[in-house]
Amino acid sequence: MSKTIFNPNTNEPYVLSRTRVHNFLDCPKCFYKTQRLGIKKPPSFPFNLNNAVDELLKNEFDAYRKNKESHPIQIENGIDAIPFEHPDLDDWRESLRKGVKRYHEPTNLLLRGGLDDVWIDKKTDELIVVDYKATSKKGEVNIDADWQDGYKKQIEFYQWLLRGNGFKVSNTGYFVYCNGIKDEESFNNRLNFKVKLIPYKGNDHWVEPTLKNIKQCLLSNTAPASHQDCELCKYVENSLVA
Repeated sequence: MSKTIFNPNTNEPYVLSRTRVHNFLDCPKCFYKTQRLGIKKPPSFPFNLNNAVDELLKNEFDAYRKNKESHPIQIENGIDAIPFEHPDLDDWRESLRKGVKRYHEPTNLLLRGGLDDVWIDKKTDELIVVDYKATSKKGEVNIDADWQDGYKKQIEFYQWLLRGNGFKVSNTGYFVYCNGIKDEESFNNRLNFKVKLIPYKGNDHWVEPTLKNIKQCLLSNTAPASHQDCELCKYVENSLVA
């Protein structure tokens, strides 16, 4: 059973992570089963290599943060910014227990999300949300695929969280996308990456109505319909038929 099951008979704010909000957008029925009935979805495989890339990038940007200097990738791309220094940064990055938090009074939901990095524009003092991504594919990486819509909403959700904490936040965020090179002549205990900075202009206007829909879903005594593209729901339905 899930420890985060929703209790409609309490006035305590209900905590939802950015991932849970994404799960609702993916499939309201699966979300309801988890948050209202306590039935967890099967766990996904851990992305240990991606996590290692994230940690190394954080260490690298932290070195420039400490010295209040621009990172070479910022300079190369003409971005007049430096990594943002804040006493709560380590908490903001802690996605499992902490993260950036924002209370949404209309729904009595407490939202949180662990971001990868934040930069600050030296001219406007606007914060810039940054997300690290790692993959290994031929050709240039991009964020144009339909399945990458979740990446974009991820940045927009973090922008919404920071704005709720009184920060001035740029609409433009960035993906630091690391693409593992597979056509080297040998491994030699080293995996090289080609790093590309991809700008994305976000729009967080979807967050507020989504939270209201989530609250309606949580208060319902019946599960909503599943998303037509939900593979888990299709698998369960086919298994019952079989």
